[in-house]
Amino acid sequence: MKKATIVGSGLVGSLWAVYLSKAGYEVHVYERRPDMRKAAISAGKSINLATSYRGWKALDAIGLGDTIREIAIPMYGRTMHLADGATAYQQYGAEGQAIYSVSRGGINSKLMDAAEQNAVLHFNEECTGVDMASNTCYFRNTETGATTVVVADVVFATDGAFSAVRYHAMQKMDRFNYSQQYIADGYRELLLPANADGSYKMDKNTLHIWPRGRFMLIALPNADGSFTCTLFMPVDGHENCFNNLTTRDKVDRFFKDTFADFHAMMPNVADVWEKHPLSSLAIIRCYPWHYHNTALMGDAAHATVPFYGQGMNCGFEDCTVMWELYQRHGDDWAATFAEYERLRKPNGDAVQDLSLQNYLVMRDKVAQPEFQLQLKIERRIAELYPEQYFPLYTMVSFTDIEYHIALSKGNDQDKMVKEFIDDHNITAQTSADMLDKYIQLRFG
Repeated sequence: MKKATIVGSGLVGSLWAVYLSKAGYEVHVYERRPDMRKAAISAGKSINLATSYRGWKALDAIGLGDTIREIAIPMYGRTMHLADGATAYQQYGAEGQAIYSVSRGGINSKLMDAAEQNAVLHFNEECTGVDMASNTCYFRNTETGATTVVVADVVFATDGAFSAVRYHAMQKMDRFNYSQQYIADGYRELLLPANADGSYKMDKNTLHIWPRGRFMLIALPNADGSFTCTLFMPVDGHENCFNNLTTRDKVDRFFKDTFADFHAMMPNVADVWEKHPLSSLAIIRCYPWHYHNTALMGDAAHATVPFYGQGMNCGFEDCTVMWELYQRHGDDWAATFAEYERLRKPNGDAVQDLSLQNYLVMRDKVAQPEFQLQLKIERRIAELYPEQYFPLYTMVSFTDIEYHIALSKGNDQDKMVKEFIDDHNITAQTSADMLDKYIQLRFG
């Protein structure tokens, strides 16, 4: 029987194990950490995830979509909490379109359960080396110290941004390109609990954002009535930075002054400040993504920052594309991997660029009247001429248009809409009839 080794039982590794089992492979998944289903998810790694079209496509293709929908909450738009206490709502896509909040631990556990139906999962197994020429992986059990040598027909590295397979093997190859870029901002999580009766303190079907120019707070709903909240902010070198919030009083004053409505909902925020550590954010770029019969997938190939909610979706789309190529090439993994990296590398780069670009949008532009006007016009153009105009957010979150095409087209459209506004002197006071007239002159 054909054998496959998957290093890493995270989101992509567990999903890919389900796919690969369907191809008739004996699949063994090796994970450095303990079984997360038997222990709390690692601190600092529980940012809620936003599942969108690409993710659902990969899940639905193997019958797991409905299983995940049971633990997912639709978010139809974003609610901005402004500094003066006012709120503003921006719909994400067309009526009824939503991205879905799901806990990292919840979805990973479901995918592990599905993988375990046909694959074997090994925990506390740290990858200490890989011989890519012979498809051999070396593991050390973190509890017993015992070593294991595993030989397979094919090896998949789905072990995250700091992939052991990539580090021990690919990064030592001649002409392997690799870069690791930490952004200036870090993040710290907070859990906003439900009301005493279990109800939500805010609208549960929206992503909440407190945009504050150079930094922001976000909140995504959980099934138990709570919200997972994340503060993104410079680590140092700025008036508002994590390294300045060194005491309980400073934390309390910061939230009272900066996020007054949030502080009113969670007056004990300073008391729970240290429950989650300060964590860093990095972008990993590398190439090539394969050698012989070993390939990188997910964050191991294209780790990004979380500001477009596409890290998981992009990783799941790796599975979709790899599976489609396997259907075409069968067990000729050399052909599959060569085409996989050719197709996916531009999209891995693009999703990273999109993520950085959207951070500026979320923390700053969403609250600007000019940006809100632009969104309004984009939505109306898309309503009147849906065959000609796809807003960037729609292309990324509600279609499987390649990321690099969406990025290029979105940037062109952004320039066009700004010129359109200037050409017709459009303002927030421009009537709907006049706006439609201008749009019809441009697109009709």
